[in-house]
Amino acid sequence: MDNAAIEEMFEALGPVTIKRMFGGKGIYHQGLILALDFRGDILLKADAESAPLFAEAGSEQWTYPGKTGKPVAMPYWSIPNEALDDPDMMAKWVRLAFEAALRAK
Repeated sequence: MDNAAIEEMFEALGPVTIKRMFGGKGIYHQGLILALDFRGDILLKADAESAPLFAEAGSEQWTYPGKTGKPVAMPYWSIPNEALDDPDMMAKWVRLAFEAALRAK
């Protein structure tokens, strides 16, 4: 995804900084990472408090195969489908991601 589209997606928070990392991009607000652009998918940060909300909305948690072949779960989730075409819903989810980033600080 290009940086302008990412900035638009996160505009409810204010300015974001986008940095290349791990073959993708890290998305930061106020110096805290709150999302990743990985292989064209935006993944939002979640934690024990917000992950159940992502799961209830049908989002999928990012996992990758560990050294033993067992999946390793990362604290990033796909954007709920309902938010993809609704700026107000998108604002809700990016705020939840920023709140998770604040708690992880």
